[in-house]
Amino acid sequence: MSTENAPSTGPDTFAARLRGRERLIGYWIALDNPAGTERIAGLGYDYIGVDGQHGVLHQPGWQAAMLAVDARGRSAGVIRVPSPDPVAIGIALDTGARGVVVPMVESAEQARAMVRACRHHPAGTRSLGGPVRAEIRVGSVPAEIDERVACVVMIETAAALDDLEAICATEGLDAVYVGPADLSAALGARWFGDPAAADALEAALVRITEAARRNGIACGIHVLDGESAAKRLAEGFTFATVSSDITHLQQVAAAHLSAARGTGQA
Repeated sequence: MSTENAPSTGPDTFAARLRGRERLIGYWIALDNPAGTERIAGLGYDYIGVDGQHGVLHQPGWQAAMLAVDARGRSAGVIRVPSPDPVAIGIALDTGARGVVVPMVESAEQARAMVRACRHHPAGTRSLGGPVRAEIRVGSVPAEIDERVACVVMIETAAALDDLEAICATEGLDAVYVGPADLSAALGARWFGDPAAADALEAALVRITEAARRNGIACGIHVLDGESAAKRLAEGFTFATVSSDITHLQQVAAAHLSAARGTGQA
C-alpha cells in the first residue's frame, strides 16, 4: 500500500511529541539531493534527519534540504551538525530545522552547553536570527522558538557512557540518540556488527534507554532497516531513524542488477 497519503501530525508538533516520548520514526539523508529529499519527505516519516557530519551534504546544502523537507509539509527537518559547536548549531537552526542532533557529546557539561546553544536568553546563548528562514517556520518570539526546536545529543563514546546519568539529567535536554557504530567501537568492536561486542552493545542500549526513561527524556537510535526500528521501539527507544538514502540507492540498484543478470548476485 502506498504511504504517500498516510496521515501525519506535521512538523509543527515534532518537538512537543519528542519531549512527550511519543514513538517517532525518521529517515536519514546523506546525499546533497534536494529533489530526492523532497520525495522522501512526502512519505509520512515523522522527521527527516540530514547528515551534516558524515554525509556529502555540507553546510551550504542544509537550507536547500530544509526547503525540500518543508515543501511537503509532513515531516520535521532535523540536522546533525558536524561537532559540538554552538556556531554550527545556530546556523542549522537558522535554516528552519526543527531540531539538531549533536555528535560526540561526552559529558553533562558539554550537554549543557549544547542546550544553551539551542535556546535564547535567558535560557541560553543562541542569537536571535531576525529575518532568516527560521522566522517563517518557528516565529520570532524567542521563548516560542525555543519551544518549537529540539536539542538532541548523541551517546556514542565510552566517556558518554561513564557520564550517562548526568547527561540525561541535563536541564532542557530533549533527547539522547545512540550512534551504534561509534558506540560499538567504544565497546571493543573491530567493525560495526562485530559479534565480539554484541552483548556489550545490547547491555549499553538497555542502560541508555533506562537512564532516559528515569529522566523523562526521549531516547533514539539509528538502525539499518524498518524491522530493526520496530524492534528497538518495542525495547524502549522512543524514536528510531531508518538507514539512509545513499544506502538504499546502492541496495536497490544492486538488487535490480542481480535480477537483470539472473545470477542471484550483483
